[in-house]
Amino acid sequence: MKADGERISTGVRSVPSAYLGMLACLLTAMAAFLLAVGYGAVAIPPGDVLRIVGTHLGLGSDAEVTRVQETVLLAIRLPRAVLGGLVGAGLAVAGAALQGLFRNPLADPALIGVSNGAALAAAATIVVGSAGVLGLPAWLIPHLLPVSAFLGGVAATWLVYMIASRDGTTEVAVLLLAGVALNAIVGAAIGLLIFLSDDQELRDLNFWLLGSLGGATWERIAVAAPLILVPSLLLIFQGRRLNALLLGEFEAGHLGVAVEQTKRRIVLFAAMAVGASVALAGVIGFVGLVVPHLIRLLIGPDHRTLLPATLFLGAALLLLADILARTVALPAELPIGILTSTVGGPFFLWLLLRQRTQWVM
Repeated sequence: MKADGERISTGVRSVPSAYLGMLACLLTAMAAFLLAVGYGAVAIPPGDVLRIVGTHLGLGSDAEVTRVQETVLLAIRLPRAVLGGLVGAGLAVAGAALQGLFRNPLADPALIGVSNGAALAAAATIVVGSAGVLGLPAWLIPHLLPVSAFLGGVAATWLVYMIASRDGTTEVAVLLLAGVALNAIVGAAIGLLIFLSDDQELRDLNFWLLGSLGGATWERIAVAAPLILVPSLLLIFQGRRLNALLLGEFEAGHLGVAVEQTKRRIVLFAAMAVGASVALAGVIGFVGLVVPHLIRLLIGPDHRTLLPATLFLGAALLLLADILARTVALPAELPIGILTSTVGGPFFLWLLLRQRTQWVM
């Protein structure tokens, strides 16, 4: 038999090297952000980016930049990059926390139903909320979409959690299995909505279900930032408790960890971060699976450094994926979920082959 902690990682890094790895992830995220706001049909060098931003903060002059560069940066690139960083960070840190809770590196935020729950609510808003069904005005649908998706994700997670809770305790295995069952039911409901949709609704559904950062605006970011950042940061502060849970729930309790309270917090914070991310950018798969495992290979399984490093690398990965999404098929834009799945699918298969000898059936 292998200890629970051994299912997460096969090696441990020293504290200095772990913090160096975390610093490297932070620098990677910063470089990806500068590349995201500067690269595209209208090139904006990093110096011009800093000059334009500094001007609007009252710190410099934009005499050397063009009005086109300023408009593209402030109205399109910057909000899109900020949203991409937020969504990537939220998905990745939620995935890392859930993998620690389940003590399994193959766990993913979608397993507890939050992604599909948000997707179902969004699909229902697009199809059922159209003018021909509920009589809602067409301009109202885009504003209802993120709200309904967020509420759908949280509601699905709450349902799974209630199924897994009994006599004041939460069975992690039941939580996982209930999420799988709910995903199957929700998937069938989404398929029915796709079948009932007309051509315009079908295009909207496909674009949203495959993920995109194209609708980023400062107004949406103002709403999204607290819903993603706050639970993500709260998850980071669960690092010591997750380390204790790797020993097992009984052992963690003897170490002074409030096990049930910790499980509730992690599930709630992860649901909020992922629900808000899906609500604003659509369904983007594999970020919550791939990034945490890459970080474990880089700096080890200590959640005190794993969670913040995952947040930084998740932001960087989604920003780089978005650069490819909007440039690889110009003038068209690929849904970002296609690119993350293209990378994540083969990685998932490799992870299965690598870990199969370590699992306890």
